[in-house]
Amino acid sequence: MTGSEPPGSFYAGMVMRTTLAYTSARILLLVVSIILLYLIGARGLLLLALACVVSGIASFVLLSRQRDKMSGALMARIRTGQRRGAGFRARLEEGARAEDED
Repeated sequence: MTGSEPPGSFYAGMVMRTTLAYTSARILLLVVSIILLYLIGARGLLLLALACVVSGIASFVLLSRQRDKMSGALMARIRTGQRRGAGFRARLEEGARAEDED
């Protein structure tokens, strides 16, 4: 992180990377499920329904580490935003009190 980046941009970048990686892996699992089920003989709506179920179960098992990493990054980002928001609210209240005193 360099001095020219806005505060929190490191966390925002980390959240975006982890979210993109997790979402890409989920889509890849769905595509692989569709291909495998198509080769087995599923067609139409049954193919899509089975592919969603199979990829959902597979992602629950196979992507748990990525999901935990993504949720940790999101929670860190939320905590940073809450702290920044509390500081901003305090400055607003201080400014309002200063105006009231004038």
